[in-house]
Amino acid sequence: MSNNLKTAGKEDTRSKAARWWLDTAKVLVGAIALTLVLRVAVVEAYRVPTGSMENTILAGDTILGNKFLYGARLPLLKVRLPALRAPRQGDVIVFKHPLEKGERLVKRVIAVAGQTVEVRNKEIYVDGRLMPLPETGKILDERALSAEISTRDNLGPLLIPEGRLFVMGDNRDNSIDSRMWGLLDEDLILGQAVLVLYSFEVHKHEPFWQRIRWNRIGHILH
Repeated sequence: MSNNLKTAGKEDTRSKAARWWLDTAKVLVGAIALTLVLRVAVVEAYRVPTGSMENTILAGDTILGNKFLYGARLPLLKVRLPALRAPRQGDVIVFKHPLEKGERLVKRVIAVAGQTVEVRNKEIYVDGRLMPLPETGKILDERALSAEISTRDNLGPLLIPEGRLFVMGDNRDNSIDSRMWGLLDEDLILGQAVLVLYSFEVHKHEPFWQRIRWNRIGHILH
């Protein structure tokens, strides 16, 4: 009788342990699946290594991209989920580099399909109207280079065709964008940049915790 009770007790303990591991595995699998779904279809984080969008976005910012807004691309499939809306003038977007495979860029939409854009002595005109530099943008070089020297300060006018965008960095003199490599194919868009998740000063040599830009965490991008 005693041996039977001991055996039953051991089996019961093993059964409980097996159920615990099974339940834990289900939770882990569910969490991983949810994370993958969110990353694929809803949001994803991107680290910004350069200052081409200063001071809207700083080098060392990790930003959150809303992939759902423009229609997320399903992995391994050449299809997108339905978009809530198309990119608009003024949106800050994350996209695949048109020329460098595997690289991600973040820029501001200056003009969309059907609009005409012109860069005239550093000033941006869309359909003949001046598009002011964002309050958080900047110009480092007061010189306006002629179109014969560079497309940085003088370009166009260009009519934007269907399925294309004209994008620029807010750090106008320190951004490689549509002025140099041309119009952006909308199919390369990954999402809209919505906020700063985390920010880390990349040029300082203080201890790690002193390099965190606490005031930028949660900063809304616009």
